[in-house]
Amino acid sequence: MTDAGAGAADREHDVVVYGATGFVGRLLAAELAQRAPDGLRVALAGRSERRLGDVRAGLPDRARDWPLLAADAADPEALAALAASTRVVVTTVGPYARYGLKLARACAEAGTHYADLTGEVLFVRDLADACDETARRTGARLVNACGYDSIPSDLAVHLLHQRAAADGAGGLCDTTLLARAKGALSGGTIDSARAQADAVRADRSRLTALFDPYALSPDRAAEPRPGGERDPREVWLDRDTGQWVGPFVMGVFNSRIVRRSNALLGHAYGPRFRYREVSGYGRGARGRRRALAFTAGLGLALRAMANPRTRPWFDRLAPKPGEGPDEAARAAGWFRMETRTTTESGRRYLAVVAAQGDPGYAATAVMLAESTLCLARDGDRLPAATGVLTPAVAMGDALVDRLRERGLTLTVEEVGGA
Repeated sequence: MTDAGAGAADREHDVVVYGATGFVGRLLAAELAQRAPDGLRVALAGRSERRLGDVRAGLPDRARDWPLLAADAADPEALAALAASTRVVVTTVGPYARYGLKLARACAEAGTHYADLTGEVLFVRDLADACDETARRTGARLVNACGYDSIPSDLAVHLLHQRAAADGAGGLCDTTLLARAKGALSGGTIDSARAQADAVRADRSRLTALFDPYALSPDRAAEPRPGGERDPREVWLDRDTGQWVGPFVMGVFNSRIVRRSNALLGHAYGPRFRYREVSGYGRGARGRRRALAFTAGLGLALRAMANPRTRPWFDRLAPKPGEGPDEAARAAGWFRMETRTTTESGRRYLAVVAAQGDPGYAATAVMLAESTLCLARDGDRLPAATGVLTPAVAMGDALVDRLRERGLTLTVEEVGGA
């Protein structure tokens, strides 16, 4: 089945992959070349038609006729034409604060569905402010964070909410995601963090939005006051798992996406819902040492990136955008995210989202490809919501089913009373 925003029924393309010449863009194109159903009309887009041709030449034969579309991220007219030509745009071009808003606005105005990989709080806030009303009017779904950031987090809480509701267990209360993973740190993620640091340096008032746990809520006044919920910054022993835990590098962003889902759903997760994300570092003295070392290193890295005097040294050592691990390293990676909650009735549940493959590259390419196909093909199964959305609100069970078919683990079980 298919679906599109208002006026998008008769388009030249079904899906346009924007940024197909980048590292993750190439992985996404390869995923779609293998997974797209027959008859799905896919085009590759980016700044250079020659480089797009090189990407297409390396894809399976069924992609050899995919059209190539040259469009610069700074050219509003080219982006408007691109958005009007297709039913879905999926973009891997970041930092999104620098390159994403014009494209997303074009999609909102054209009634074209949109998916990205952003991990930038400030971009999602700006996008919602600029485009949510237009997208609702045209019937477009603009879906942020369709990769490792933040599909596992968002869908885990979605599954917990569904199960607790089905059991009559009441709303979710204290909910904690514990992340463990093996993979390379993405150069694109680092570049996005740089862009946010630059935005804050240019306008200090943005610091408040960046660190507000409810910065992405569509109705901030309906949320707890500042101080009611804080991002984990310390190391402690988790009694449920016996592991030493500490800050999760993407927890600041993921937690805001999950809270936005809750708000978009009318706070369906419950009035006492509180959410946080942490990383697990193992048990015993070794786990404690690892947790303390990583937490200290993360703090030093963030300060080095934000300080103009140390920024050149940070940039020299950090992974570069457009680079990534080789195929063997991507295949050897993995992630496992365990999300525990206690409900208002005292019943406890555990959701697990896990996959083989480097989380920021191999697994992200799968999640983004399935999100794209979900928007393009599963219209009759998607929630009715339009506007600037999260994966759980935009795609819900349809995406869960697709990811399970691709071999990802997405489970939920009751684990006892309080």
